[in-house]
Amino acid sequence: MNLNKVFIFGNLTRDPELRQTPGGQSVCTLGIATNSFYVDKSGQRQQKAEFHNVVVWGKQAEVAGQYLKKGSSALIEGRLQTRAWQDQQGQNRKTTEIICERMQLGPRGGSSHQGGGFERGGVPDQEDQSAHMKDELPEINLDEDEIKAEDIPF
Repeated sequence: MNLNKVFIFGNLTRDPELRQTPGGQSVCTLGIATNSFYVDKSGQRQQKAEFHNVVVWGKQAEVAGQYLKKGSSALIEGRLQTRAWQDQQGQNRKTTEIICERMQLGPRGGSSHQGGGFERGGVPDQEDQSAHMKDELPEINLDEDEIKAEDIPF
């Protein structure tokens, strides 16, 4: 059995680009940055960013186009897909993208506000939105130095 599954949680690097295919299907492209931390050979803590291209289809694309903007956080579940094309100069090009299967939007209005997320393109009505805004969760701060890669048993 093979498995092609991706989970990323990060921040949008640009505003979503929502378009319609000639057949009327909604498609939205996102750029998402994720980061990781490590300690280099000299003992200095370093940060490395990775940049991902994400393609969202259908109702989820419309939700992404409406609710996300540059800097927004999102959890994306999907699969990797590589496609090839020829550019205007006739050069062969390839890109690998994440095809979104599920999406959950991060908190709205800053890190201390824990507004509700949306899954599979569901959009809450006004009452649901205000209920989520009232039920704020406490902010949890984890010291990233507490867990080291060598402590993980696998």
